[in-house]
Amino acid sequence: MPKRPTVRKIKKKENPVQTAFSRFLFIVAIFVIWIGIIGVRLVHLQVNESDWLREKALNQRRDELKSKMLRGSILDRTERTLALSVKVKSLYADPAEIEDVPATAKAVAAALKIKPNEILSNLQEAKDNKKRFVWLARKLDEDAAQKLNETLKDIELKKFDEPRFPGLHWKEEQKRSYPYAALASQVVGFSGLDDIGQAGIEMAQEETLRGAVVKKWQIRDRLGRVYDESETEVREPPKDIVLTLSHSIQYKVEEALSQGVRSANAKSGMAIVLDPKTGEILAMANYPTFDPNKVQGVAPEMFTNKTVQSIYSPGSVFKLVTYGAALQENLLTPEATVDTSQGFIEVAGHRFSDHSASKSMTYLNALAVSSNLAAIKTGLRVGEDRFYNYARRFGFGEMTGIDLPAEARGQLRPPDRWWGDSLASMSIGYEVGVTALQMATAYATVANDGVRVKPHIIKEIRYSDGKVFSRTEPQKTQVISAETARALRRMMREVVLKGTGKRAQLDGYTSAGKTGTAWKYDPKLKKVSSSKYISSFIGFAPADNPSVVIAVILDEPQGGARDGGQVSAPIFHQIATQILPEMNVVPDAIVEQTVAQEIPQETKTKSIEEQPGENKPVEKENKTIEKTSNGTAGKTVGKLGTKFNKEKVSKRETLAPFKPPKGEKKEPAKPLPEEKDSAKPAPNKEKPKNDTKNKSSAERIRIVT
Repeated sequence: MPKRPTVRKIKKKENPVQTAFSRFLFIVAIFVIWIGIIGVRLVHLQVNESDWLREKALNQRRDELKSKMLRGSILDRTERTLALSVKVKSLYADPAEIEDVPATAKAVAAALKIKPNEILSNLQEAKDNKKRFVWLARKLDEDAAQKLNETLKDIELKKFDEPRFPGLHWKEEQKRSYPYAALASQVVGFSGLDDIGQAGIEMAQEETLRGAVVKKWQIRDRLGRVYDESETEVREPPKDIVLTLSHSIQYKVEEALSQGVRSANAKSGMAIVLDPKTGEILAMANYPTFDPNKVQGVAPEMFTNKTVQSIYSPGSVFKLVTYGAALQENLLTPEATVDTSQGFIEVAGHRFSDHSASKSMTYLNALAVSSNLAAIKTGLRVGEDRFYNYARRFGFGEMTGIDLPAEARGQLRPPDRWWGDSLASMSIGYEVGVTALQMATAYATVANDGVRVKPHIIKEIRYSDGKVFSRTEPQKTQVISAETARALRRMMREVVLKGTGKRAQLDGYTSAGKTGTAWKYDPKLKKVSSSKYISSFIGFAPADNPSVVIAVILDEPQGGARDGGQVSAPIFHQIATQILPEMNVVPDAIVEQTVAQEIPQETKTKSIEEQPGENKPVEKENKTIEKTSNGTAGKTVGKLGTKFNKEKVSKRETLAPFKPPKGEKKEPAKPLPEEKDSAKPAPNKEKPKNDTKNKSSAERIRIVT
């Protein structure tokens, strides 16, 4: 078979130009694709990521600083500053910038004059945990900060801020300052390290006083120097608060209260000065007190404003409600008589004794000598429902609404929760719990012709430029008629002239009020204790047209003199004598000489078990001859107002014996009327089961004070 001829393939010759062109197109395509990808990425970055990139770039050359505006100031009614904030500096460390932690701790401790162990442990712990902020010293004034800068200065270190020490920086803060130290400290309160109110007005008005947080951006150059600063937020500025307190009156009240508490060896004391017509509180004092500039180590109970937060049994000062309700309901008149010859009364098996009651007497005299028997009979005539309603109308059992934190409501049970002898006990100030402010407000109601004005301590709130933001307007409620109020004032005037409140008599001014002494509840004994007292005097002056109401309450006075007339009334006298001229109150009485018989040092005549209530020694009568707008009592040969011969006036607290002229017989001294505020506990005896109306309150838990 013949072989096929071999076919020879002819190789096509390549065109070098075509090849070069193809390669060029390929390279161009790659460049187009690459540029396209870059273009897409650039568009994405410029359009979609522009904000993020701008923020990131700014963060590399700017810092955000947060600071607070200065906290608002607190002023008294005369524009005296009671609390203000000042700028200070605080030292902190950034552990990430510190290389030698022990050396840094040693240097800082030496500058601050403290032991380095605590600083070393804090810095080392922060560095190990990669924290970048540790406080070293808080709230130093400018002088202290400059001294630290000099002490810690490293001249070889290039650093844009002070102190020139690796890892240390200053932070601007504010510090609260109280120029008058302990004056009205429980009212004003204080703020903590974080500038947050912890007590008093500082706490109650935190939203008003608090400075807003200000955010600022600082832009730096490459050397860290600030060349631009901008604020990012619009905020509401803090406001100043003007109180109704007068720093001068507050000081006088605190001094008198301090002396009175220490003189009576009492556990504590409270005092309130109130304008009955406006409801403005001119002074509100507690003793003991504290300095809000130095709160470290102070016991927490010292921060309590007891005038609005503590509840106690008022005792005989609560008879204001008893007689006020009876007078308003026309159940009696001051000159009407009440039979107290029996000396005791039994209500639901509870025997109430009255050692001052030995015969029939007028209601005027009954209140003057603080007869429990007369008050109980009056309360029983008023009746449960009416008594409860009047107590509520006077403001008991509810908060006054004062602009202070943690105000107590008090304790006033409705009649359906009363025991058989509850009305009798309440008539003399037991089985009720009150605050000092509630009692002062009730007496202010009588002083203001029966109109109760809501008490307030904030006069106005205003901006730092002086523009008024808000002003407190008095809220008024008619409680009793003006005629009833005048009758009550006349009865309380008798208490001061002839009764248990003689030590509240004033020089140049008429005064009126009521003493009160109540046994305290003992949680350990779970009953009232005959060895612990709340002694008080609440009154007003001048008697006919009162300009001021003063309440004084002492907790657990010790010694022979413990009742309200002995320990609280003299404090009232001291306060009123000092503040009435300051308030420009015109004297309404001519005092020329206190014709006094000897008043010996008061001692107990009977044991507490035998004579409950105020421990009454036999006291000689102290007669003050004065001329009032209503007439003349006795002979008057003196001068007007306080400009009288003080050498002729015996001081009521320590009266010298009176020696009659030759040939004149010395009349026997009359005993000072005794005040019976505490009911003698009933003897233990069997009670019917499930008959709560017949159970004696002496066997039950009373008010916890």
